[in-house]
Amino acid sequence: MILSEIIWDVDSIITEIFGFQLRWYGLCFAGGFLLGYMVFTRIFRTEGKPEKDLDPLLLTMIISTVLGARIGHYVFYEGSHFLEDPVHFITEMLIPPYAGLASHGGGFGIVFALWLYSRKRPDQPFFWVLDRMSVAVALTGAFIRFGNLMNSEIVGKASDVPWAFVFKQNFEYSQVPRHPAQLYESLSCLLLFVIMYFIWNKYKQRLPDGLLSGLFFTWIFTLRFFYEFLKENQVEFEDGMALNMGQWLSIPMVLFGLFLLSRAYKRGLKPA
Repeated sequence: MILSEIIWDVDSIITEIFGFQLRWYGLCFAGGFLLGYMVFTRIFRTEGKPEKDLDPLLLTMIISTVLGARIGHYVFYEGSHFLEDPVHFITEMLIPPYAGLASHGGGFGIVFALWLYSRKRPDQPFFWVLDRMSVAVALTGAFIRFGNLMNSEIVGKASDVPWAFVFKQNFEYSQVPRHPAQLYESLSCLLLFVIMYFIWNKYKQRLPDGLLSGLFFTWIFTLRFFYEFLKENQVEFEDGMALNMGQWLSIPMVLFGLFLLSRAYKRGLKPA
């Protein structure tokens, strides 16, 4: 059977209990963190790190991801509104529910938070934590992007590819089949997780500092740069830009990743 298009008509709300809405996105977000936590727990135990640090690290990751992504969304995409009403701007930015999250802001938040975390733990240097956490984050990212698909948001441009989706729940873009850009990113993150987990499982403590995190930043944000050509712009001001905000923000991330990879390559594997 040859596909012509896929009708995507999934309600973003799973059910409502006593006025509380259980949404697919929230479920995917939480599920991604749970599985990422399980992966990192295995890494911790295998490399002999104290398990008492796992819970503080999980809390650090949740707070830094959400706050970083939320602040990033407002700074990168809605910063022009700050002067109009600064108090409302800051309140809306920090208090749930969160209507906008920027992955680049989440990346900045995670790197900064892990740096603070590692300063108090000499047995877990910054790059040790960042490298291993990158494995878990790749898996979590796959679930978060799949949550975007369940929300029918961050849709792709109109397309006639056989696997194009018609997003019935997104009334602004429901007229024609479109690239399932969220699914592209989700599958890319999942593949990256498999590759990085294989590398870690093979070399473990012998890995040079920055190898896994360098691979993560280079892979994720290089693909993000090119996927943006297939996606509808998120905000109106991007329509007049040669490259949109997501692409401009991806460039320094890719350069950072390439720097880490080059640094790791020069150092080579640590002695067994």
